[in-house]
Amino acid sequence: MKSSIFYLLVVFLALFSSFAYATDPGSLQDFCVAAENPNHAVFVNGLFCKDPNLVVADDFYLARFNKPGVITNPVESIVTLANVFILPGLNTLGLSVARVDYEPKGVNPPHTHPRATEVLTVMEGTLRVGFVTSDPDNKLLTKLIYKGDVFVFPQGLIHYQMNVGKTPAVAISFLSSQNPGVNRIADAVFGSKPFIDDDVLTKAFQVDKKVVDILHSQYV
Repeated sequence: MKSSIFYLLVVFLALFSSFAYATDPGSLQDFCVAAENPNHAVFVNGLFCKDPNLVVADDFYLARFNKPGVITNPVESIVTLANVFILPGLNTLGLSVARVDYEPKGVNPPHTHPRATEVLTVMEGTLRVGFVTSDPDNKLLTKLIYKGDVFVFPQGLIHYQMNVGKTPAVAISFLSSQNPGVNRIADAVFGSKPFIDDDVLTKAFQVDKKVVDILHSQYV
């Protein structure tokens, strides 16, 4: 009996290992086009690693993350992101952290993170948060969350936060990628460079060209 259990355990571990090693690494940038000539290969999926003998404590340290961001934009919120480009020690660890500051009625507009799930914790204030499921349902899941509450935004889904209180609010988010990326929906659609063709946008959003022109004008 013991030998049979041992045999089944070995088979299970072998199968598990084969599945684990058959998976490609997650993407850490928008794209990584294959280079036919290795001499023309410049970018890697992530960053090169520092010589371990040269690593110091400051590679894993970021000061003053408790300092509020300076808000000067119309949406009245600001995101201070600490990803691998800000905190080198995050390289290969699959993690980033962000601080979000909101003025009263401030909004972190609808956006996506193409490479990360986000776990948000309210440090101060009250937020209305939500995300939209994918087609065909496009269901909005929304909730009012308070100081100390946690909310999860699944990877790749459109989500947002709004400060519904009368005082400034602060949240801390952890994201499951060293380079999560962000696509703010309005910026991507109406602020692309060059602009998406007006005929495409008027048809897609079923609006007059004047409306599209007004939205484009915000990004000129």
